[in-house]
Amino acid sequence: MSQISTGLPEDVDTTPDASRAWVAISPALDPSIEIVVCIPSFRRPQHLRQTLESLAGQCTGRRFAVVIVENDALRTESVPVAAEFLASGKFPGLCVVEPRQGNCHAINAAFETALATFPAATDFLMIDDDEIASPDWLELMVSAAETTGADVVGGPVLPNFDDALKRGLRRHPAFAPAYDSSGPVPVIYGCGNCLIRRPVFARVGAPAFDLRFNFLGGGDTDFFYRCRRLGMGFHWVSEATINETVPQSRTSLSWLITRGLRIGAINYHVQRKATPTAWSRIRLGLKLFAALPLSLTYAVRAFLAERKPSIAMHPMTVAVGGALAAIGIEPQPYKASKIVS
Repeated sequence: MSQISTGLPEDVDTTPDASRAWVAISPALDPSIEIVVCIPSFRRPQHLRQTLESLAGQCTGRRFAVVIVENDALRTESVPVAAEFLASGKFPGLCVVEPRQGNCHAINAAFETALATFPAATDFLMIDDDEIASPDWLELMVSAAETTGADVVGGPVLPNFDDALKRGLRRHPAFAPAYDSSGPVPVIYGCGNCLIRRPVFARVGAPAFDLRFNFLGGGDTDFFYRCRRLGMGFHWVSEATINETVPQSRTSLSWLITRGLRIGAINYHVQRKATPTAWSRIRLGLKLFAALPLSLTYAVRAFLAERKPSIAMHPMTVAVGGALAAIGIEPQPYKASKIVS
């Protein structure tokens, strides 16, 4: 495929990566489309089907395309589902296989492919392959970007628990939305429900999502904090909801503990990148270890407020996760058992 001009500076590489195979494409792919929805996918074909159905049912008059990234080059379970929807004409788009496994590889592949394939696109949204968009999601997100001029727009991801008995976890920090109401916000933390304007990618540079977060997760948190340090504006749209399917395996006590440890590790690495001097790094280390006894106080407050031990323990697991990361110990939940290099 020939290289497509993106309108970005020459030092930002958004050309299609030669290692990424284009495995499905809609009959009519119009490069003048201005809105692209990006979907990284890994071993969840049935969930991906629900995600694509929710996009096909969007209540909007705006034209949009979809870029699906299959990140399991061994099984490619998402490809038949993607090909079916793209052939149906419900929306235009394409599906590529990113052979380098990992969260950041998949997301970078989605955005880079979208930037290169749709040079007129101004708005790039993302939804995960285990999420379902509300019918007016796309319209609300794009309208907010246009009316506010924000560089990044975010919205809530609401959990749908497979185990109805775990609904009380909706208030757990692992599942609760970052904000309650619409308006300008300091930063957003996750890319599972976001819109990023095209100039953002040029300013942040490539790769957009730092590969150091590839198996830990948190590349989105790092990305948005880099945007914040560059002075970009964020807006939250509480009505632009997405529902996330939460299996039983992600409501167990062990998963919640690992989640807290991972958040602590992510926080450490994000802060570590912003500490260029030896002294600032020493201060960061002292801060992390000082947070350990303080986290007990926060845990007591959380227990008195929520009366749920799983919620109360979260501040402690985050603090422990940050301290462990500082000495090189951290979970790697996005590292699959079989990786295709």
